[in-house]
Amino acid sequence: MSYENVLTENRDGVLWLTVNRPEKLNALNRNTMNEIEAAINSAGNDDQVWAVVITGAGEKAFVAGADIGELNTLGPVEAKEFALRGQSIFRQIERLTKPVVAAVNGFAFGGGCELAMACHLRVATNNAVFGQPEVKLGLIPGYAGTQRLPRLVGKGKAKELIFTGQRLDAQEALKIGLVNKICDQKDLSDECKKMADMICETGPIAIEQAKFAINYGMETDIQTGLAIESNAYWVCIPTEDRLEGLAAFKEKRKPVYKGK
Repeated sequence: MSYENVLTENRDGVLWLTVNRPEKLNALNRNTMNEIEAAINSAGNDDQVWAVVITGAGEKAFVAGADIGELNTLGPVEAKEFALRGQSIFRQIERLTKPVVAAVNGFAFGGGCELAMACHLRVATNNAVFGQPEVKLGLIPGYAGTQRLPRLVGKGKAKELIFTGQRLDAQEALKIGLVNKICDQKDLSDECKKMADMICETGPIAIEQAKFAINYGMETDIQTGLAIESNAYWVCIPTEDRLEGLAAFKEKRKPVYKGK
């Protein structure tokens, strides 16, 4: 399927989804958001896709935020609907059963930072810059930034970043746990590929259940979290993948998982 503002390419089981509006620093307008949603839904239903990498076109920006020009044309009701739509789409990314890696190159402000946080893992270039500057426009983060940021970096740091709208360079983002890894610009694709390839070598059902246990376990007390983990563990037990993993270990070979 072809899109106007999004590029997709399957590279050996890893779908690369590129927000392709470099002339607008890949800012998110309604059409782009709709296309991201369509591409993510397609990836979720595609047996040939085992992982997803989301990035932005060009070297200046991952996603510089929402398209302010379009936002200025929206009335109060439309603006609220746009925010709710963004929350829903980013939630779909977060809940995708396949792992999603954000390849952050350059600016990741506002909705761009929120898009990166909706992904399961984040790899950033040395020139990446993060921020939630909405308060400087008289707004607050509207695509779940107030919810995901404290879960990633802690409540105190999240309040500081959101209240001040300050920017973070890649080193600081790594230090506080906002990103998993940083690299040179020229190495971004390779580093994301390495990470995606390592994930693709593991059991896809196990990855799905581990992600489920982490995401939902974090939202509750430890005892309930342990019950969630136990249920997720037992989902893996009757699968062909588990038997294949044990057989491969015994035979000292790489397992060949089928997601069954």
